[in-house]
Amino acid sequence: MLYEIAEWLGFPGILNLIRYLSFRMGAAVATALLIGLIIGPRFIGWLRVRQGKGQPIRSDGPQSHLAKRGTPTMGGLMILTSLSLAVLLWMDLSNPYVWACLFVTLGFGMIGFLDDYDKVRKASTAGVSGRMRLLGEFVIAGAAAWVITQQNGTVLYVPFFSQFSVDLGYFYVAFAAFTIVAFGNAVNLTDGLDGLATMPVIIASMAFLLIVYLAGNAIYANYLGIPHVPGAGDLAIFCGAIVGAGLAFLWFNAPPAAVFMGDTGSLALGGALGTIAVVAHHELVLGIIGGLFVVEALSVIIQVFWYKRTGKRVFKMAPIHHHFEQMGWSEPTVVIRFWIIAFVLALAGLSTLKLR
Repeated sequence: MLYEIAEWLGFPGILNLIRYLSFRMGAAVATALLIGLIIGPRFIGWLRVRQGKGQPIRSDGPQSHLAKRGTPTMGGLMILTSLSLAVLLWMDLSNPYVWACLFVTLGFGMIGFLDDYDKVRKASTAGVSGRMRLLGEFVIAGAAAWVITQQNGTVLYVPFFSQFSVDLGYFYVAFAAFTIVAFGNAVNLTDGLDGLATMPVIIASMAFLLIVYLAGNAIYANYLGIPHVPGAGDLAIFCGAIVGAGLAFLWFNAPPAAVFMGDTGSLALGGALGTIAVVAHHELVLGIIGGLFVVEALSVIIQVFWYKRTGKRVFKMAPIHHHFEQMGWSEPTVVIRFWIIAFVLALAGLSTLKLR
């Protein structure tokens, strides 16, 4: 919004700074962080009053988690508020990619909110049915994927090979929608310990901030051999807003958490990262940078698949972070070590920019 105002005025004086993407990117980080820190205490207090007993805790989960009863959930609303305001304030309103990402983020956030609300209302860990959730997610992701393909085509690029790509045609819309939905749910499954999902999301967002900035610049993209996507650079503002909103939320979510983000936040953030990766044509690289989330999701799939066929468990408990808790690792130990893994995987994903 400020970009359009400054452009209408001809970028006079200090407003000329708004012309630069790097300035708006940094401003989005600061804006989202500041808004999150300001609204956080009252927002958490409001959630605590409205929810009473807070988020239901699984009785079959780690026993140490029972002490978290009474902690309010839906903290993702705080993330979405600060993120959306920062993006709308600093984005170029004419960029369809930013609107596609915002549509998925808020759409997935609404689905997550309905699920969280149902859990709190029923005082049960069973929320909206899985089929209804997936149906809604695929409708939202499919619509966003279609909009994106109208702008930058249906080609799937393979990392490590600068000249290798496959045009998937109409199938690309389904592939892109699957990527967005799968990553949204992968982040959702990871959100089981205080701060566990938040920092890896911030790390992945910082990695994609660099990727979309480079992909949006023809000179850098051609030099690195990555697909050039005109307009993708503005998504650096979106990534910056995720970083700022995530840091503000982590301030209150650090162990012991004063609030949980719930499905409201985890689904939205995962969907946002999936959409950003689709826009930048780095869907496969997302699997590397977000490898921690992929492993968490796979641990659940493997556990369910194997248990239904043999009656035995591969892991002591799934998702895999609970497996390590059952092995005797303390919650802070699991969280910090998973953060380290997320950081290393982000570096590995970024290395694909040059190894082509």
